[in-house]
Amino acid sequence: MIKLKRAYEKRSSRDGMRILVDRLWPRGITKKSAGIDLWLKDIAPTKELRQWFAHDPERWQQFQRRYKKELKQRKDGLTRLAEEASKGDITLVFAARDEERNNAVVLRDVLEGIIARVRRSAAGGSSFRRGPARLP
Repeated sequence: MIKLKRAYEKRSSRDGMRILVDRLWPRGITKKSAGIDLWLKDIAPTKELRQWFAHDPERWQQFQRRYKKELKQRKDGLTRLAEEASKGDITLVFAARDEERNNAVVLRDVLEGIIARVRRSAAGGSSFRRGPARLP
């Protein structure tokens, strides 16, 4: 299961592996208190896309399209996240105030699509590393 959680929320035993998916470390949080198991800053939107979006709800649809396009160039990070999700629960941690419109939401949706495609095409224990055609 892939969950989402703001970096400012307390860690829970149900979080599983906590993966920070922002390019910048959340303000005002120490590494110890964040309880982050893995920081994948390269999976986050580019600085240019993040600044353009500026969490403007009117730009949400276009942000999603642009970020998905960027993710096509980050197959290694997507593969790693899909593999972690196949092992157990993961929580994508983000700092944005808007819990419905942020990069973690897009990333979760993309990952769920990858995992669903892999499961549909899996024949007897194939792995996520089968090939790039499975990634968006």
